[in-house]
Amino acid sequence: MADKTTGTTLTRTRSLADLALANAAVAAAQGAAIGEQPLPAPQRDAKGRSYATGKRKNAVARVWVKPGKGRITINGRDAQVYFARPVLRMIIQQPFLVSDRLNQFDVMCTVTGGGLSGQAGAVRHGISKALTLFEPSLRKILKQVGFLTRDSRVVERKKYGRAKARRSFQFSKR
Repeated sequence: MADKTTGTTLTRTRSLADLALANAAVAAAQGAAIGEQPLPAPQRDAKGRSYATGKRKNAVARVWVKPGKGRITINGRDAQVYFARPVLRMIIQQPFLVSDRLNQFDVMCTVTGGGLSGQAGAVRHGISKALTLFEPSLRKILKQVGFLTRDSRVVERKKYGRAKARRSFQFSKR
């Protein structure tokens, strides 16, 4: 059988078993190519930092990560001062604990909006994203734990004819 466009002859497979073997070989070659994708190059600025934006509720954190001794500065203040509650400090340390990078990176961030709990979540999200840009091999670990997923829950707005978002006004029979 000759191909009209190129003039080459095409060979036909003799049985379904040959066709299945050929399809399996093609699928294996494609699977190997997909599984062996190289990691993306690290993204760093001229000062050797990686930048990412983290968000939670109404809080937005701009985060810069660079190699250092583990100092975390939030809005110009130390993390111990800005986040006085131990739970909030634990939240922002989680990406480093999971990736075994505790006290290896300095973090400088600015946070606006929301309350302290939302800001801590935004900082954690930003640190996780910045770490994956600085060291792409950490993406798998941080993704499994869920630190790269933005928690999109926000406060529901108040509707007209309601006391709050869902609560009705008190009913009066007379």
